[in-house]
Amino acid sequence: MNKKVLCFGEVLWDAFGNEKIAGGAPMNVARHLVQQGVKAGFASRVGTDESGDKLADVLRQNGLYSENTIQRDETLPTCEVTVQLDDKGQATYIIPEPVSWDNIQTTETLTHSAINSAAIVFGSLACRTDVTRNTLLNLLDETKALRIFDVNLRAPHYTLSTIENLAARATVVKMNEEEARLLIGGSSSSSLKDIIAEFRAKYHPKTICVTRGENGAIIWHDHDYFEHPGFKVEVVDTVGAGDAFLATFITGLLAAEPMEELLIKACAIGAFVTSKRGANPIYDDQEIGRIMQS
Repeated sequence: MNKKVLCFGEVLWDAFGNEKIAGGAPMNVARHLVQQGVKAGFASRVGTDESGDKLADVLRQNGLYSENTIQRDETLPTCEVTVQLDDKGQATYIIPEPVSWDNIQTTETLTHSAINSAAIVFGSLACRTDVTRNTLLNLLDETKALRIFDVNLRAPHYTLSTIENLAARATVVKMNEEEARLLIGGSSSSSLKDIIAEFRAKYHPKTICVTRGENGAIIWHDHDYFEHPGFKVEVVDTVGAGDAFLATFITGLLAAEPMEELLIKACAIGAFVTSKRGANPIYDDQEIGRIMQS
């Protein structure tokens, strides 16, 4: 696919005990896009420390390093996140601050990259500081690209006003069910479709995607709902599953695939990732095919 997608935001080390794995939702999305044949770029900032050097090496190995979009910070450290998994493989994160990606600067080369992208993917975490948030808003103001907001709430690193600002600028909004209920409220008996309808009326995105973990996902697009119940696999951990789902969704959206087919594939690849350790397993097309047929 010739269309370029620019992923903007945090890059970091996920620390599972003594093991460290390169992570960060926008970087994970970019890596999955590359595996799916999409030309992906990545914009972030790392420290000039050893951790930053190693992250830069990881980005180079995955075709995501560019001096035009990967900045180096002389003062703030590269981010290292402590990941804790419960007995169901669900992850919680301890995220330090300030770190290098809290200080992503607006530059001419970064702006040029955004202007020349078909889509920009961004989340809420990197927008916890004024500097990075304003850089993103500047990019969104400069481009006519598809604007894809991966809500990705990480308490306490967000404010409702920031979420509202980003949602109002988005063409596509992707969130999980817990995030949807948190942002819209309503009673515990409110249906997910009712919550999506409220979100749509308030922020007016063209497309809303809500993932439901092992229960698949629901999408509202062009006045229609599309649902999939998900695929059952043996879960190792859930880290990166939503990123894989989103990358697959973006790939299909840019290729104008039928929404039903796109949703099946996105759920299958998301399920495949939960069956492996870490956020970026190498795709096994045969195994993904078996999941889709299950």
